[in-house]
Amino acid sequence: MSQRSHGLFSGRSRHLARHNKPSSLGIPSLVKRLDLGSMVVITPKGNFRDIPHPRYRGRIGKIVEKRGSAYVVEFDVSKSMKRQVIVPQRHLELAR
Repeated sequence: MSQRSHGLFSGRSRHLARHNKPSSLGIPSLVKRLDLGSMVVITPKGNFRDIPHPRYRGRIGKIVEKRGSAYVVEFDVSKSMKRQVIVPQRHLELAR
């Protein structure tokens, strides 16, 4: 008997439904530049290979630094705790 996978989308079939699938990518979303200190929203797009964890979907945070083609986004988890997540730039949109 083989072990069950406990991967990123394990038990999340409702998030893989057609109306919840990430939107497709265009050229502008692949070549956009974001400034340090700007506020962004984490929105998974394209394939599921390099998306941030689903618990961070829709979070608004501030760009702290750039690492390669990705950015480090910092946001509040609670009053006294902050969290930093490394997110590829294709999964970020400017917050309005």
